[in-house]
Amino acid sequence: MLKLSRDPFLRYTTLIIITSSLFSYETEARLLHPNGKHNLNSIPEPPSLSLYQSQPPSISPNPNDPSQPPSPCQDLDQEVVHDVRNYGAVGDGITDDTDAFKTAWDSACNNDKEDNTVSVLLVPFGLTFVIHSTIFTGPCRSYQYFQVDGTIVPRDGPESWPSGFNKRQWLVFYRVKGMALIGSGVIDGRGQKWWDLPCKPHRNINKTTTLTGPCESPAALRFFMSSNLSIKGVTIQNSPQFHMTFDGCHEVHIGSLRITSPSSSPNTDGIHIDNSNSVEIHNSVISNGDDCISMGSGSYNIDIRNLTCGPGGHGISIGSLGNQNSRACVSNVTVRDSFIKFSDNGVRIKTWQGGSGSVSDVTFNNIQMDTVRNPIIIDQYYCTNKNCPNKTNAVFVNDIVYQSIKGTYDRRSPPMHFGCSNSVPCANLTLSDIDLVPSKGEMVVDPFCWNAYGVVDEFSVPSISCFKSDPSTLLLGGLLGECRER
Repeated sequence: MLKLSRDPFLRYTTLIIITSSLFSYETEARLLHPNGKHNLNSIPEPPSLSLYQSQPPSISPNPNDPSQPPSPCQDLDQEVVHDVRNYGAVGDGITDDTDAFKTAWDSACNNDKEDNTVSVLLVPFGLTFVIHSTIFTGPCRSYQYFQVDGTIVPRDGPESWPSGFNKRQWLVFYRVKGMALIGSGVIDGRGQKWWDLPCKPHRNINKTTTLTGPCESPAALRFFMSSNLSIKGVTIQNSPQFHMTFDGCHEVHIGSLRITSPSSSPNTDGIHIDNSNSVEIHNSVISNGDDCISMGSGSYNIDIRNLTCGPGGHGISIGSLGNQNSRACVSNVTVRDSFIKFSDNGVRIKTWQGGSGSVSDVTFNNIQMDTVRNPIIIDQYYCTNKNCPNKTNAVFVNDIVYQSIKGTYDRRSPPMHFGCSNSVPCANLTLSDIDLVPSKGEMVVDPFCWNAYGVVDEFSVPSISCFKSDPSTLLLGGLLGECRER
């Protein structure tokens, strides 16, 4: 039996501690007991038809915001599952199930249940659903789970694309505020017939390249003007063009994602970011025929971590920026703890001549390279043909940090290439703990620098002696001011 002290103060303190402990135990038991309410964070994530395969982020501190997923500390009354088969989807890989998906989405999005419910659009395991170009429109009345456990495909090739439908996009999510794309299934763009069009740069059997001009091809997934998005667990493969794009989005969380297409597939960027901010890409694998991740103008507050990029493709790129004399602003980008293998490029910044704006506050840290042709590259003379004239304007590249970049490179190119504009130099480049050696042979290739200002904090391999020092303060201030009004 517990004996309380005769001292009034000690007695009062002891009672408070006992009461608090009992309340904590009772709350924990209610959350974990199988007959109680669900605790989203306590449920494991095996492949199943349950919406609890992954948990979406809790971004907003407002518990009454319907665009946010219910907090684990709230009572979750029920989850409303909208199985696409209940809306007429067949899933035989032949029948067009677009109307069924649209109806299921509209029903889930307009969920009229109580505020503490979530809507689940379920694409069941073991079936293949054909969908043509479609827009899923928000905002919705509750947080949405788009759970793909089966396979989603478009019609096969440009000849079978429905007349009158946009050939630049396939699955579009527009103005959605609060959604998780989850599951163990596959979104397959069936890109081969698009890649083989004569208007595409593609590699034939003899591995020669033919370039006869651009042509329209759809991105597999497009998120447009949306927020509070979580993408986790799904596989996206064989997109006709970009696999996944974000335009005008914020608060995006991507994890445990797999993107794959052949290394010869043209323009198949894994993830492309434009005019978007607060984007996290973690613990994912991308192997494709173009940039693993590309960041366009208006991208800022981007965090990329634990990414495996390759084999094949063009590495991780900022750009291309400044095309057709346009203004571009990119800032606060971090790429860390990642692995790039058998790729044409490692970490790259590419800009066209004639542009304006700036790329600033970028850090590449702890990147391992394996047989990469251009491990570190700034290219301010980017051009997709041989007829780009010299221009005096350029996007200003400033405050770029390369730290702990190590591994092997393909000796066909220098391991470090800083090709900066004649009139707008690269400034405040910082390198430390660089160790790049040839993948074959022992002869080390020297870095290339052109109008690049920077410092080397630690001894590096190969040694870097081509940086200039102390650019004009007046020049730097004027160039940085172009993007400071955000």
